[in-house]
Amino acid sequence: MGILRVNLKERSYSIQIGAGNLKDLGEAIIPLQCSPRIFVVTNELVGGLYGDQVVESLSKTGFDPLIYQLPDGEKFKSLESAEKLYTAALKGGLDRRSGVVALGGGVIGDLAGFIAATYMRGIPLIQVPTTLLAQVDSSVGGKVAVNHPLGKNIIGSFYQPQFVLIDVEVLGTLDPREVRAGLAEVIKYGVIEDAGFFGFLEEHIEKILALDQETLAVVIQKSCTKKAVIVEKDEREEGLRIILNFGHTIGHALEALTLYQVYRHGEAVAIGMVAAAEIAVGRGLLGEAEKERIVNILKEVGLPTSVPFTADKIIPLLQRDKKAYNGKPRFVLPLGLGKADLFDDVESGEIRAALEKTL
Repeated sequence: MGILRVNLKERSYSIQIGAGNLKDLGEAIIPLQCSPRIFVVTNELVGGLYGDQVVESLSKTGFDPLIYQLPDGEKFKSLESAEKLYTAALKGGLDRRSGVVALGGGVIGDLAGFIAATYMRGIPLIQVPTTLLAQVDSSVGGKVAVNHPLGKNIIGSFYQPQFVLIDVEVLGTLDPREVRAGLAEVIKYGVIEDAGFFGFLEEHIEKILALDQETLAVVIQKSCTKKAVIVEKDEREEGLRIILNFGHTIGHALEALTLYQVYRHGEAVAIGMVAAAEIAVGRGLLGEAEKERIVNILKEVGLPTSVPFTADKIIPLLQRDKKAYNGKPRFVLPLGLGKADLFDDVESGEIRAALEKTL
């Protein structure tokens, strides 16, 4: 359906968006000139659905794939899992030009990307995202990481893929809960960057939830384009790119508080978006009506919008967030719909008041 380009000089790469193009993966990555031995990292769920198809596609184009399936779940995005993958890669004979194919959602993409970034000091990475969240967000931009019990994505790096292949057809087998979780990141783009896109989502939410492929392709392409433009301007999150963390400060705290076993990432981010919007309203940055539009679309999608924990449990975790500076949390706050900025002066009292409004 289209090819986008992320322009980062020698680290530039293409994003191919299509329907039914997963079967063409092997042919698509031939130009990367990887070694024949290639490492497919996936989980048991996705591997059961698409592992054979990917292996066949790679094999018929001259690759010798080694596939490793991890259990499904955020708790497996860990150093323990990374060690298992390093061992499999070494025993499987991967060399410095062997590629890593990340076949799965955000957990697999982050973990496999972390392996690619660190195995033999860096080998080629191919992202093949199979969840909506990964297709519109985590597969693009080069953030790779594993979690620590005290914080999400604390151990990681910036490591760009060499190619991203997105097949909208795979979303047909996705758990509806995962579709909803992915839409949190899509809605985020509308809030922070494009009020017109936010309106498009409001108008087409039924088609999106029904997995209409044409509408999904538009949503994915617009989301990837928006992220690519931001990443091109600020690859290492030293300025502009930080606005992509709207909703993530509280969201990451919720994930850590529940040991990554209660919320999908997008669900936690949705709650964080509501909390951040409440802080913005309290500061006079966002109108009440605009905040209600944000809350309403999240509810219409079926995402959670209330915080089930007291401020006393959440606030102590915020200083561990990667965006924290000098022990103080930093928040991305909306300045109306379609614009946002980073604030490092949000006080505990403001956070507490916003969280109490979302209980």
